[in-house]
Amino acid sequence: MRRTVRRAPAAIALLTGWALLLSGCGAPGGGDSGNVSGKVAGKVTFQTWNLKARFQKYFTGLITEFEKTYPGTEVVWVDQPAEGYAQKLSADAAAGTLPDVVNVSPDLAYPLAKAGLALDLEKAAGKYRGEYLDGAWRSQQMPGLPGVYGFPWYLNTGPMFYNKELFRKAGLDPAKPPATYDQLFADALAMARNSRRRIAMLAGAPAVEDFGRYGVPLMDAAGTRFTFNGPKGVELVTRYRELYAAGALDSQALTAVAESAGRKFAQQSVAMNPGSALDLENFRRDAPELYRNIGITDAVSNTGKANMYVQGLMVNARSGVKPAAVAFAHFVTDRKHQMAFARQVTVFPSARGALDDPYFTKEDGTDATRVRVAAAKSLKTAVNYTPVVFSDQMKTALRNAVARALQGKQSPKEALDSAVAECDRLLRNG
Repeated sequence: MRRTVRRAPAAIALLTGWALLLSGCGAPGGGDSGNVSGKVAGKVTFQTWNLKARFQKYFTGLITEFEKTYPGTEVVWVDQPAEGYAQKLSADAAAGTLPDVVNVSPDLAYPLAKAGLALDLEKAAGKYRGEYLDGAWRSQQMPGLPGVYGFPWYLNTGPMFYNKELFRKAGLDPAKPPATYDQLFADALAMARNSRRRIAMLAGAPAVEDFGRYGVPLMDAAGTRFTFNGPKGVELVTRYRELYAAGALDSQALTAVAESAGRKFAQQSVAMNPGSALDLENFRRDAPELYRNIGITDAVSNTGKANMYVQGLMVNARSGVKPAAVAFAHFVTDRKHQMAFARQVTVFPSARGALDDPYFTKEDGTDATRVRVAAAKSLKTAVNYTPVVFSDQMKTALRNAVARALQGKQSPKEALDSAVAECDRLLRNG
């Protein structure tokens, strides 16, 4: 099931070949922890990613508060546009002009950490680990490198929407939507059979996070090669091929994008689809019949854990004001300030205990709280299933392989073997 939840307010793109560009920037194996025990003072440059247009007041107030808390500090805020953000980071890294504190997702932090430009916060700020959700803290670990290379910041995920009326018509209990993949596959086949193939359960083929939620080992322990072509991965694709043949997947599932999947759900030709509070409001306005029959449930999973999309704050390992940079990154991501930011935008805090706040646990009858409460509950144990090294090219290789398998052009094993070979090649060369 392809997720529609965005990983950040900006689209994420990992620049191919970053590791080659950065190879001369520092010693591989992560950043030197440096001395972060000195006085918190000096000018800190802070870079965010496409946030200034909507949240200037929030960040201006945050910076003022930090400077008052730590006299002798100054924070210079720089906000970069979404387009070309990865390229901008790589250019700054090559030129030695990376800001002191940088807003990055784990996939963007990885080449910087590998080049020795990201501070190992397990060493430099490990005392703060207990302040964050365990899954969020671990999301900042990098394959093949010891340590943690960013403070977890805001998170996102999304529940699954389902159409109760379509469940009823198919003879399924709308009070018991599928929670595991076995249940999903059984219900999907029943939906297709009882609707005479007019209604599909899902609009998309499995993506990498679906492999993770199914329980497929995606990489080896060292993070040096992909392993999703093992028996569990083959089993998942085989079962999806059965759904596709039976009409339990939408006929356009192999080429569907999030937007088209959403339209299929709104048109009531698909029974389940991931979404957000914004989608729910759109359904209320544009598809009132669907809205009356909307159910909300957790994403299907064999692991019991939802998928987590995470943003973090990386500290430049070569910063000349490390104590102040670490203090500021922690200040931005502490519970108080994460809660304040979460009230500004539909994101979720990574601070431990914050998701127990009534803001995330109490519904008031509005669409926003229905989805917010459901998503917050799942985030408490969520993990980031997508490997940080899994580039857009790798996603394309997997998507094409799954399509070949579902169409019967290759066996699931052959298709996944070819995808793993291509992803391993990209990993070695990237």
